[in-house]
Amino acid sequence: MIFCVSLRMAPAAPNMKEFDDFNFSVDKYTKELTRECVGGSDLQQRKKEIEAYNETTAATLKQTCKKNYMEFIQTAKEISRKLYKSIRPLKSECHDHPLDLESEMYQLSHILIEQRNILATMTDGKTNSRLKADSVEAESSAAADDVQNSHATRAVKEMVQGFNGNLEGKTFLNEGALIELDANDYRPIQRVFFFLFNDVLIVCKVKHDKRLDFLTEYDPKKIGVINIKDLDGVKNAINIITPDGSKIYQSITAAGKTEWIEKLEEAFRFDQQKKSKKGQAPQPPTRAKQQSSKSSTPEKVSSTPQPETPTEPKSLEDETPEWLSTASEEIQTLVAQRHFEEAQELIKRTQEYVKGENRKKVPQADSIESKVKQQELKLINVLLKELSNSHNRNLQIALRSAKRPLKILVEMGRYRQASATLLKVCAVSLRVSQREARRNNADISELFFCDLTQVACDYLTAFEQQPACVSALVVWCNAELQYFASQLIKHYLAKGTSLETVAKCVERVRKPSTKLTEIGLDISYHLEGLLRTTLESLIEESKERLLDSVGRTEESWQPYNLQTKSNLKRLLLELDVLGIDVRAQATGDTWMNLTQSTVVFIRHFLQLTEHCGCLAKCETLLQKLELLLKELFIAHHSLKPPSDMAVDPNFVMKNKIFLVDNLLPIAIDKFRQISGRQCEILRELHTKMSRQHGAPLPRQRSVYTTDVF
Repeated sequence: MIFCVSLRMAPAAPNMKEFDDFNFSVDKYTKELTRECVGGSDLQQRKKEIEAYNETTAATLKQTCKKNYMEFIQTAKEISRKLYKSIRPLKSECHDHPLDLESEMYQLSHILIEQRNILATMTDGKTNSRLKADSVEAESSAAADDVQNSHATRAVKEMVQGFNGNLEGKTFLNEGALIELDANDYRPIQRVFFFLFNDVLIVCKVKHDKRLDFLTEYDPKKIGVINIKDLDGVKNAINIITPDGSKIYQSITAAGKTEWIEKLEEAFRFDQQKKSKKGQAPQPPTRAKQQSSKSSTPEKVSSTPQPETPTEPKSLEDETPEWLSTASEEIQTLVAQRHFEEAQELIKRTQEYVKGENRKKVPQADSIESKVKQQELKLINVLLKELSNSHNRNLQIALRSAKRPLKILVEMGRYRQASATLLKVCAVSLRVSQREARRNNADISELFFCDLTQVACDYLTAFEQQPACVSALVVWCNAELQYFASQLIKHYLAKGTSLETVAKCVERVRKPSTKLTEIGLDISYHLEGLLRTTLESLIEESKERLLDSVGRTEESWQPYNLQTKSNLKRLLLELDVLGIDVRAQATGDTWMNLTQSTVVFIRHFLQLTEHCGCLAKCETLLQKLELLLKELFIAHHSLKPPSDMAVDPNFVMKNKIFLVDNLLPIAIDKFRQISGRQCEILRELHTKMSRQHGAPLPRQRSVYTTDVF
């Protein structure tokens, strides 16, 4: 146990026959034992051997007593049988020789009394020898404990640097090396060494040169020990809750871990065990004993007349159960050991017992009730702290670890505190997961609403019997939705974002938000309101940017040559996907009977219609999106060739007619299918432009004139 080095050989096994010697001396044996043993471990080994011998001796005494008792019974039976045989022949002679029969009976009675006295003497002798052995063992163990305490005190003073505490009069319990682990990832931090006494736990740091530096000390009665289940990466670990916080230590072996848990528990209950070893106080004589003593007095005394005394009223007796007297201390112990369910049950049981009909039988009911009330408040604070510390990067883990304290708090009636703490924990986990998702370029919308749905489901399950707590959930969802919208605007809907990106982002947000309607929580309208201002500004910005880009490219106003058949085929397939068929305009192998700018505008306008249709699912944005499409179409439709450019007016008119008659109806229908709403502004525009188009103008021809004739 104690760090020490000795070159002496290990002591030989003790000779147990020394205890049977009549001249056995306890002091002499103790001195020889301490001189032979090296350190506390040898003393512990000797102590175990002496205890084993004590148990063997006690078992032998029991067998001997039983054997003697059985022999006594057999002897008594034999005497009874012989007596019966001797009495039967004498029955007939009873009247003739009464004095002889009486003398025979007296002799038999005298013999039985002598045998009983002999057996009693033998039993007392065995008992005295056993008591002597017990006293010898107690004295030897006390001497061994004193030697062990002195060794431990001297070792701490010599080996631990920086420790100035007083260890005189303290009882040494255990020592050993452990490894301190990180509470988050169970990574080894440092090697430590523990010295455990009855009222102090000394923690030292093991340096590289095997020297010990004093770190801190704790009172064993103010710490709690928790057994940690063996995991894949960590085994033989215990969690010690100290006033400085929770710390995890790892033992080298499973036996060492078990020993530390037992020794720390022994240190916690040391004073109680010490008190229980004291004998009980002498009890006053009971009424039954007084009556028996009166009956044993001579008949003359009992026959004397006694003056009658009035009967005194019977006083109330203290009928406090033992478990009720120690309920406060037991609750404190259970809380320190993290047995929260047992502590809550004991609190409930105590309160029901004190408030019931048994209150009159408990003189200290008020004191016990106040102490239990204090322990109940402490348990609530511990559970709230346990609940607040259950936050994790993973929301599922956080909710799983919060179930235990949450359930106990709900059973104790602390609904508001439990719900507020749980929602704070969920808010932290929710925001941490959102931050990590943005770093990994993951879809934050799906993650956010799935987590929000899970929190709402678990919350409603936990507080199913408390409808008043639902309002707290609605307020919390509103706050988290505002935070999510602000982060969405900051990172994904910033100024200058294209309309395509905006539409995809909003669509990814709208789809998972509808999942909350399955549990009766509709937040879609509130979400649209939070994003409305930002989306309107982005739509206006996109409209200005698109209108500025119209007409910037030079247009030759000639049919579009795609150079190769594959390019033409690819273009036709691309436009088919967008919903428009332009095969009628294809001529030859590579020609398109439309200008290049018209073909590009067709593709771009249909894609823009899809994005506007996605955004137009919100009715508040419908008008701005229709105006965007209308002004963009009018801007491109009003393009004209320069006056100095020789172009075919019929070809120009053909492009414009194609836009009005073919492109605009398809765009209106696509907008309706995606958004689910009618595009009235584009319908009016189509009707108006269809009436303006007349017959194509004749192509201008150059006339050759001459003055020869």
